[in-house]
Amino acid sequence: MPLVEMSLVEGRAPEQIRTLIDALTEAVEKSIGVPRETIAVIVREVPATSWADGGRTIAERRAAAAKTKAA
Repeated sequence: MPLVEMSLVEGRAPEQIRTLIDALTEAVEKSIGVPRETIAVIVREVPATSWADGGRTIAERRAAAAKTKAA
């Protein structure tokens, strides 16, 4: 049973998550030829304050970008 795990910064609409799950399931089904009902997908939504690159959280990056835009 294939397992696909996807981590995203939270904030997407449930319909977008649903579309993502369908697309991931279809991609696995087509690419490795396994039955759809055997494919598991886990989508984890992470708060922007808990996801960082280069020592800065996404929340910090967004705040800095908003500040730059406002200036």
